[in-house]
Amino acid sequence: MHLQVPHKTRQFDAIQKVKFGINEGRKEAAAHNVTIEEERWEGNVLHFSATLQGKQISGTLEVTDKEYVIDAKLPLLWRIFEGKIEKMIAEQARMLR
Repeated sequence: MHLQVPHKTRQFDAIQKVKFGINEGRKEAAAHNVTIEEERWEGNVLHFSATLQGKQISGTLEVTDKEYVIDAKLPLLWRIFEGKIEKMIAEQARMLR
């Protein structure tokens, strides 16, 4: 899955918004039995891996000067819902603008 969502803030501020959003989302993730296995920043790129419903999702989130670029590997059975997943992610990312 590849998704690009524009933002209207400085890159540093956009990264801080992502970090804040992740920290806020931890409570909800735990309530839905989501296990975060990797959350590693290399400069402006977040490498992530999580397990949800026994399925692993992994990928990267790059924060550029103008957009969030998400590349993720979805479990095979979830690929049929890729459009819906992209829409949900885009809506969440727009809240970070």
